[in-house]
Amino acid sequence: MAPQRLCTLSVMLLWGCVVASSSSHTSVTPPRDLQITDPGLLGSLDIEWKPPPDAQTFRDCTVKYKFEYRNTGDTDWKVIFTRKLKFRAGFDLSRTAEVKVQTLLEGQCTNGVELQSDWIYATFQVPLQGKLESQVQNFHCIYHDWEYLKCTWQPGLLPPHGAHYWLYYWYEGLGQAAQCDHYIQDHGLNVGCTLQNLSQAEYQDLNVCVNGSAAATLLRPLYTTLRLHNLAKPSPPRQLVVSMSAAEELHVAWRPPGGQTPPQCLEYEVEMAEDLGEAKAAWAPVSTQMETACTIPRANQSHISCVRVRGRTNIFCADQGFWSEWTQECFSVYRKEDKQLFILIPIILSLSCSFIIFMLIGQCKKRSPAGKPSQAAVGC
Repeated sequence: MAPQRLCTLSVMLLWGCVVASSSSHTSVTPPRDLQITDPGLLGSLDIEWKPPPDAQTFRDCTVKYKFEYRNTGDTDWKVIFTRKLKFRAGFDLSRTAEVKVQTLLEGQCTNGVELQSDWIYATFQVPLQGKLESQVQNFHCIYHDWEYLKCTWQPGLLPPHGAHYWLYYWYEGLGQAAQCDHYIQDHGLNVGCTLQNLSQAEYQDLNVCVNGSAAATLLRPLYTTLRLHNLAKPSPPRQLVVSMSAAEELHVAWRPPGGQTPPQCLEYEVEMAEDLGEAKAAWAPVSTQMETACTIPRANQSHISCVRVRGRTNIFCADQGFWSEWTQECFSVYRKEDKQLFILIPIILSLSCSFIIFMLIGQCKKRSPAGKPSQAAVGC
């Protein structure tokens, strides 16, 4: 047994020496000439590099690249594995863009072990003009009914006399950046923009720049990237109907809002308030659901129950979104004792009227002279 073990150990050592020798003679050089260029797409930059000079010698191996990018100040790098030599990535142009690339080599020439080269680095920064205070303030956008995007802003702090603001946008599919053609104005100053026909930009980056100009002062541009589905705000639900079942339950039903909002992308929030007389009614949550109907058990204490419903994009279609306005409907109901009272009131009134009529007839008979025909009482 000892000679057999010795033979096995010798073979393993020999194989290890062969692998080590092969790996030690295989080195990986990094890519070359890493460059970043700005094609004028408001944040989408083109990054390209050349393969390592000895890439052609590794015919028995696969050469690919690990590409990472981020903006200065970001904690995490975004990672891409590719065999291409060019990539387009989105950045915030108000900060420095950072990229790095390394070569990955794997195959027979490395005995199946993945080897990595050193990194090569590059940065890109758009020359910033103007002071930060000159940048527009409170930039805010809402994608209404998945039909049109409305963005608003306020002028920068202490805007110079004669300042003007312009909005530009780009998304994959546009040949070049386009300017807003429908501005929202306040006293002749552009303070917003409405963009329509953006269905092709849904579920992809929409690059936006709000730039400004003045006669003698440079203004700092604002760069941002939007995702339309995360800015969607639907109209309120339609045709809200509230009714009461025989089991003293409120049945609430409505229809999805109009517009281009996909019905399957909506969720609804239902709230209820009951009029408790002098006590102030408070809205209480009932449910958050995707269905367009629900049944609400009643406390059987109030005369009036009010229900309101609103909608927003659900988690299956967006990471976030804006709630619509409320649709409200009130429904009058009565307690059981009230119903019994309303049943008794007509009976009591009917008996009272009959009693009064008999009393009047009796009084008329007493006042009629003797000998007169009794039909004289009819004249009363």
